[in-house]
Amino acid sequence: MLLVNDRYLVLTPEKVVISYQHAGYGARISAHLIDLFLVLCVYAATAIIIQLFAIVLGEGITSFLMLLFFTFGIFAYFIVFEAIWQGQTLGKKALKIRVLQSDGTPLNWRSSFMRNILRIADVLPGFYGLGFMAMFLNQNSQRLGDLIAGTVVVAANEIPQGFTPAPYKVGIHPLEYSVGELGGMTLPEYHAIKRLCDRFPYLPVDEQHRSLQAIWEPFRERESISPLPNVHPIYQMEAVVMKFGRMKNLV
Repeated sequence: MLLVNDRYLVLTPEKVVISYQHAGYGARISAHLIDLFLVLCVYAATAIIIQLFAIVLGEGITSFLMLLFFTFGIFAYFIVFEAIWQGQTLGKKALKIRVLQSDGTPLNWRSSFMRNILRIADVLPGFYGLGFMAMFLNQNSQRLGDLIAGTVVVAANEIPQGFTPAPYKVGIHPLEYSVGELGGMTLPEYHAIKRLCDRFPYLPVDEQHRSLQAIWEPFRERESISPLPNVHPIYQMEAVVMKFGRMKNLV
């Protein structure tokens, strides 16, 4: 996965790259403020209702219910809404943003729980806003909860744009001009890069990044292949495989 400018790109198992609009900071913060206001309104109404039953329930039970609700209610709001409402709360729906898994699939219950239970890191004094500040310190604008849960926040009012990387088995790749002469490329390197191209869509996100750093980046630097702006590395990898394969009659 890769953030290019304000786009979030997802490479699917079918080798289709889906492009999402990255949600802006203003929309995310505004949506959160709307949600907090709604939660406070619910808290106020619930406190009144619980107090009305205080005589029947007794002071001890009433205090316990209020403590339980006011402690966990805000977490339940975000977890339940995002899990059952396609990654949206009322605030997110109003600002037209949503939460996705980092692989582009819909948010599930586990990830909704993880990203929202860690909201405690956004506000507790001991964390110094670490969870919230993380949003400004990484290329995918992920809070600490997003990083742990493997989620991203994108625009919800946009039809995802998709395009397919060129196949590397036949023909001439349109990016072959960018990979140079490949004079120093070896057959083991060809097989390693080809195998990574084959497996890349099926690898977990962290393994994709590790494989690019371990296999592609050292080769790219040695061959002086410059990265192309707004182009996923797999495009140039497939261009290398196609060009070298044709040079050596391997395809």
